Amino acid sequence: MASSKARTQRKSQANAPTHVKRRMLSAHLSDELRGQYGVRTARVCKGDTVAVIRGDEDVRGTEGKVLEIFTNTGRVSVEGITINQADGTATVRPVHASNLIITKLNTEDQWRTDSLLRKKEAKG
Repeated sequence: MASSKARTQRKSQANAPTHVKRRMLSAHLSDELRGQYGVRTARVCKGDTVAVIRGDEDVRGTEGKVLEIFTNTGRVSVEGITINQADGTATVRPVHASNLIITKLNTEDQWRTDSLLRKKEAKG
């Protein structure tokens, strides 16, 4: 982002096209994955196992699979993190992607693993 104004940054994030918003949904990799792939961050995908490192005490430290990704808000729903609604039913509680660490990658997508390995080779 070019501007240092918070207002302009928020506006450009909110009005960004979908392919740019998807890129904003990245999280840090765990130390083991960082050593394996040689990169610090990766995009969060459905099926990844993540750990919540920031947030309220009831959420922090929780580890679970990613159930759904909300590209409009930059948030992710994680298995086991729910919030009670007024009528008592439990619903998923979205967590911002920057508050997560990816502990296990979903390797079903071969293109994703290949691109991570290509980045490692490019670094040398």
